[in-house]
Amino acid sequence: MKKTIAIGCDPNASELKNILILHLQTLGHEVTDYGSDNPIYADTSLEVARAVAAKKQDRGILLCGTGIGVALAANKVLGAYAAVASDCYSVERSIKSNNVNILTFGAQVMGAELAKTLVTIWMDSEYEIGGRSEAKIQRIYEIENEFSTPTQLHA
Repeated sequence: MKKTIAIGCDPNASELKNILILHLQTLGHEVTDYGSDNPIYADTSLEVARAVAAKKQDRGILLCGTGIGVALAANKVLGAYAAVASDCYSVERSIKSNNVNILTFGAQVMGAELAKTLVTIWMDSEYEIGGRSEAKIQRIYEIENEFSTPTQLHA
């Protein structure tokens, strides 16, 4: 099923981002590039996360050196669920069990072929509504709502 994908990165990951854009297009998905020029990856992460959380894009992919920083930044947006994953099983479960809507990678710790394989797996996977993880995910949503006011953040 064709999906819309938001993708962005910091300058360290622009080469891998461009490879993944072509790969996603080859798979039949529509890709919006949110850039790679800003060295402050939190800015790009915020743009992608807001687009995904607002459902302007079906999913997002963010890249930096390790994938950790962009995941941390994206997860600050209500409704954005980002995870770093570097193996086939974790990528598949990130969405099937955890309903992750933003996948993050590290361009300095992962090669292009592995990244393409993981993106293919992720794009072919869907969240299992009502599955074993449903109660766990619902609890995460409850926690998110509990801490969604600015005065409760960073408490």
